Amino acid sequence: MRHGWWMLPAWAALAGSLSAGAHGAGDWPCFRGNPAGTGVAASPLPAKPRLLWTYEAGSAVKSTAAIVGDTVYVGTMGKALVALRLSDGKLRWRFATNHRVSSSPAVMGGLVYVGDEGGTIYAVDRATGRLRWKYGTGGEVISSPTPVPGAILVGSYDNYLYKLEASTGRKLWSFGSDAQVHCSPCVAGGLVVIAGCDGQVRVIDLATGRQRAAASVGPNFSATPAYGAGCVFVGGLGGEFLSVRLSDGKVIWKVLATANGGAAYASAAVQGDAVVFASRNHTVFRLDRATGRNVWVFKGKEQVESSPVIVGDRVFFGCDDGSLYAVGLATGREVWRFLAGAAISASPAVGQGRLVIGAADGAVYCFGP
Repeated sequence: MRHGWWMLPAWAALAGSLSAGAHGAGDWPCFRGNPAGTGVAASPLPAKPRLLWTYEAGSAVKSTAAIVGDTVYVGTMGKALVALRLSDGKLRWRFATNHRVSSSPAVMGGLVYVGDEGGTIYAVDRATGRLRWKYGTGGEVISSPTPVPGAILVGSYDNYLYKLEASTGRKLWSFGSDAQVHCSPCVAGGLVVIAGCDGQVRVIDLATGRQRAAASVGPNFSATPAYGAGCVFVGGLGGEFLSVRLSDGKVIWKVLATANGGAAYASAAVQGDAVVFASRNHTVFRLDRATGRNVWVFKGKEQVESSPVIVGDRVFFGCDDGSLYAVGLATGREVWRFLAGAAISASPAVGQGRLVIGAADGAVYCFGP
């Protein structure tokens, strides 16, 4: 096993190759903002973001939006993928899927990729909303596609992780796990990492689809791993919050539910020495990346399934209490809040100086300067 601490520059090269042909530095092209799943925005937000527009989707929105250029792409539980104009929220096009969409879209080149709960993965023309190809899996697709050069990676409830050719949908390889693959794949250099419902954090070769390392840490996972400094960080439905080294699958540290509590459905955000988790016991908390030491805990009124996003010195996330919060990255203290009036389980998307997020009542909100 030769992968390890050198992977950060390899990831930087991958990010460059994606942005060069697909999107700009200020975009949010996929779930968690980048294939490494860091949940860190490259675009700033004002100190007090204001509501710019609201789009009524007509059904609940659990999908996290993608923001590329002047367009927002988001899935709805009303069996649709919609494209909205970033400036004013006007509908550009609507693509009908066969089933509900809780998967988050990914944008690469001229295509938008998304899965539905019937198990179909779609590639849709970014400009027109017309179907370019589709691929059927054997189970629900809650996993959000992760783009890599020339391909997408996506998990399914048929227990497989797929690598599909981006232009055609042709299967390049599939990796079979022991249970459903709910999470979105995390990419670090030449490796793909998934945390599955089988309780395993698996490290897979991106080129071949072969497993390189694994950590058995169960009972099961829904969250997408976040990569930083040779490790991935992920929370489990059993209340475990972990740092796992990619080179050998070793668990570097584990924080149990007794310390911070609650199952983790949301994905972590990682920047510098900060790892920010959210849990269903109403908390969002920051741990030290190297040691797992607790730095602060923010207590909300309801469970948090929305994955936190780091924007400069703040952390943004939705909550089932109907609020969108911002807290200080250094202190965990609330610095801004917007009351949506309905639960927010979708995660923020931050790009082009805007924050976009959907709610359970079907409203899609856009905030900016």
